[in-house]
Amino acid sequence: MTARKINWGILSTASIGTEKVIPAMRKSVSSNVLGIASRSPERAAQAAERLGIPKSYGSYEDMLADADIDAIYNPLPNDLHVEWTLKAARAGKHVLCEKPVGLNADDALKLRDAPDGVLIAEGFMIRHHPQWLRLREMARSGELGDVRATQAAFSYFNDDPGDIRNKPENGGGAMLDIGCYPITGARFVFDAEPRRVVSLIDRDPNFRTDRLVGAICDFGDGRLLTFQASTQLVPFQTFQVFGTKARAEILIPFNAPQGEKTTIVIDDGASLDASAARRETLPSCDQYAEQAEAFAQSILTGTPAPYGVGDAIASMRVLDAMFESERTGGWVSL
Repeated sequence: MTARKINWGILSTASIGTEKVIPAMRKSVSSNVLGIASRSPERAAQAAERLGIPKSYGSYEDMLADADIDAIYNPLPNDLHVEWTLKAARAGKHVLCEKPVGLNADDALKLRDAPDGVLIAEGFMIRHHPQWLRLREMARSGELGDVRATQAAFSYFNDDPGDIRNKPENGGGAMLDIGCYPITGARFVFDAEPRRVVSLIDRDPNFRTDRLVGAICDFGDGRLLTFQASTQLVPFQTFQVFGTKARAEILIPFNAPQGEKTTIVIDDGASLDASAARRETLPSCDQYAEQAEAFAQSILTGTPAPYGVGDAIASMRVLDAMFESERTGGWVSL
């Protein structure tokens, strides 16, 4: 007999689903991509044929009504995340929702109204990647000494007025799209929540989205995160952890190549040009596959999702505080 698998339905033909998540789910031994939905029957059918998905649906409602679907992956625009996550949950479907889970904490709080027994998780795939698990192990074990600081940067260049990431009404802008990753990374490494934050935000004069964010998160006990995120700078990303003995850096922290090995640099400062640093190679991995497998296993075993609604609300509260700091020009306590 074959092991039970979770039948996934993909809510929309968004590129992150068709290009990254669906191929990854097929690597999860506990997952089966059964259906894909679109508001256009033709677009859904074309995507299903192209990707070899058995079922297509000409509306989101039709997919939610299918008793064969166990779980939904929700990659809709940010402003539709909570609405359709709740609709799926009320239809008895477990939901893995793309980040950010909502537009703000009040939006995310609505997810507490989901029926009991339905799992909801926010899709920060980095927390399932071996390079992040190894980084956290280094921070906890004392290998880096007393860890006190994390530093990150995440940027790309996109000035397309038609791109949804440049539309504030849909939840566009740097903070919600990519600034959330350094924050999640620091929360993961420190296993703690920020106590206060301060931000400096530059907005595009036409889009009114936050195109450049610089921020500090105070985690208390002498621990902090500093980061910058931008939708209009040269593509780059890094995440570093600084301890009293050594520094560790994930070279491609957020968009780790799917199915490839990754690298962490460990530098004890013996040479200021990092020529004495050593490199640690992590096994080949697809972080989206690991995320799908973890969520599917939670459903199959009846255990809580690794990162549920409470974690998602906590994340949104930090993002809210960043925008409040922009408004007030100072520190905001959480």
